Amino acid sequence: MAHDLNAAQALLEQQRQGVLATLSVRHAGWPFTSLAPFALGPRGEPLLALSDLAEHTRNLRADARASLFIHDGGGQAGARLTLLGKLERLPSGDAEAAARHRYVERHPESAAYFAELADFHVYRLQVTAARFIAGFGDMGWLDGAALLGTR
Repeated sequence: MAHDLNAAQALLEQQRQGVLATLSVRHAGWPFTSLAPFALGPRGEPLLALSDLAEHTRNLRADARASLFIHDGGGQAGARLTLLGKLERLPSGDAEAAARHRYVERHPESAAYFAELADFHVYRLQVTAARFIAGFGDMGWLDGAALLGTR
């Protein structure tokens, strides 16, 4: 189990973007996916910069449940991780400022979003569970608290 946790954490740290899945408001709960760059918070929780105008943000306002799929680019035989949880917008203040700083450190091009567009905010994925596939036939479920709590 510790090996899986370490490998899943390493994948999170190595990758910079994933696929965000939300539940569509426009299409009655159908899954809706979009490309989502992410950074990591102090416990390793994914931080996403989302626009108020984006379809996935509209979906999250109705139902905060989401998943973030991350892979190593190795195709079917590569490592991949699906994080399940709820996305919450960080309130204005020190926590949001620190999260923005972490996000911009990982994605320098995003500094302009925050500086020029008032509709971008940082959201944190509160991970409850994760499905980790290390390779063909090597897979299992991980507890979200254990995944983030062992850092």
